[in-house]
Amino acid sequence: MKVWCEHAWLGGDELDADVLVEIEGDRFEAITTETVPTEDAERLSGITLPGLANAHSHAFQRALRGRTEAGTGSFWTWREEMYGFADRIDPDACFAIARATYGEMALAGITCVGEFHYVHHAPGGAPYEDPNEMGRAVIAAAAEAGIRITLLDACYLHGGLERFRDPDAEMWAARVDALHDTEAARIGAAIHSVRAVDPDAAAVVAEWATARPLHAHVSEQPAENERCLADHGRTPTAVLDDAGALGAHFTAVHATHLTDEDVAALGRATVCLCPTTERDLADGIGPAARLRDAGATLAVGSDSHAAIDLFEEARAVELDERLASGVRGRHRAAALLTAAAGGGHASLGWPEAGRIEAGALADLVNVPLDSVRLAGTPPEHGVAAMVFAAAAADVRHVLAGGRWIVRDGAHTGFDVSAALRESL
Repeated sequence: MKVWCEHAWLGGDELDADVLVEIEGDRFEAITTETVPTEDAERLSGITLPGLANAHSHAFQRALRGRTEAGTGSFWTWREEMYGFADRIDPDACFAIARATYGEMALAGITCVGEFHYVHHAPGGAPYEDPNEMGRAVIAAAAEAGIRITLLDACYLHGGLERFRDPDAEMWAARVDALHDTEAARIGAAIHSVRAVDPDAAAVVAEWATARPLHAHVSEQPAENERCLADHGRTPTAVLDDAGALGAHFTAVHATHLTDEDVAALGRATVCLCPTTERDLADGIGPAARLRDAGATLAVGSDSHAAIDLFEEARAVELDERLASGVRGRHRAAALLTAAAGGGHASLGWPEAGRIEAGALADLVNVPLDSVRLAGTPPEHGVAAMVFAAAAADVRHVLAGGRWIVRDGAHTGFDVSAALRESL
C-alpha cells in the first residue's frame, strides 16, 4: 500500500511536505519526502500524524459522561457515584460499553489504549467461572474497534467494591498469569493506588511486571498523600519507589500533588496526565514542566472520558500550566504531540508505534484543514495548529496496523453513535 500525504508530521517542530508512505503488512516500509504523487498512491490532504495513544482509560466510566459533571462535592463524592455504576455491570455490558468507547477513540485518531482495569469479579466479589472474563471482554472490545490495547490489570486489595479486589497480591498474580499477549493486545500491570495496595503487595506486583508496563494512580488528591504519610510516613511516590516499582517501565498517572523529592524520583519514569478528568474532578494541575525537566517522559489519557480528545488533553498540559504559573510556552507543540503519540505508546509497551518511520507500526491519522477550526492554517504553523486548534472531530481517516478503521469520519466496522446509545 502507498499513501501520499500533502503534509506529515515526522516528529520535528515543522511539517514535511509531499510525503510518500509505503506500507507492507502492518509496518511502514519506507518514508520519502518531497515526492510527486503516483497513480497507485492514495492521497491524503491536510496534515497526517502517527496514531495517538490513550495511555489511561477506564472504559466503563464513559457511561457517566454528562451525568456526574454538574454535581457538587469532590473527587470522593464523585467516586461514590462511579461505584454505584461499577457494581451493576456484567461482562456483556462491559464489552458493549468498551466496544463503543473504543470506537469513539478510533474516530478521535487513537490507535492504542491503555485500559486500567479493576472491575474484575461479579458483584459481591465472587470470581466468574473464568476469573479474567471482564478483562477478556475489554480485549475483545478493542479488537472489534480495530485498535490495539494494553490491559493494565490492576491489583486492588483494600477498599473500593468487593468485585474490584483479589484476596492478596499472589492470587492477583496467579490470575493475571492466565492472560497472554496477542498480536493486538499486550498484558501489563497496575497498582491501583497506595490506598488499595499495601507496600509489601506493591513489591509483588512490581516484581511480576519487571519486563512489562506497570502503571499506578499517584498523588491524585491531597487526602491521598495525607493518608499515605499517616500510614507509612512517606509519600505515595516514595512508597512505590521503595517497593521497586519506579523505573523505565513505570507510569505514574496524574501525579498532581508532588514534593520536590517525588518529582526527582519520577524523572526515571513516565507520567500520564489526564487534564479533562483532573479538571472535572477538581484534582488540580500537575507539574508537567518540572517533571519533564527532571527527565520524565510525558503521556496523556482521557481517564474517565469526560471527553475523548487527545488534542485537548495535549494542549491542556500547556494551557493549564499557564493558568497556574502565569507563564506561556513551557511546552513545545511538537513535544505535546509526542506525548500524545510516542510517549503514550512507549508507556503501554508498544515502543514500535507512535511515529511515522520505516519499521514502525503503520498507524496514520489524517486531519484535513477544511474545518472551521483549521481552515486557513499555513503549513509553517501546522504543528502548533494540531495541538492548539484541532479537535477529535477534525479526524477524517485513521489507519491502524496497516488497516483503515476510519474512513471519511466514520468507523469502518460499526455505527459508533448507535453503539453508544445502545450500551449506555
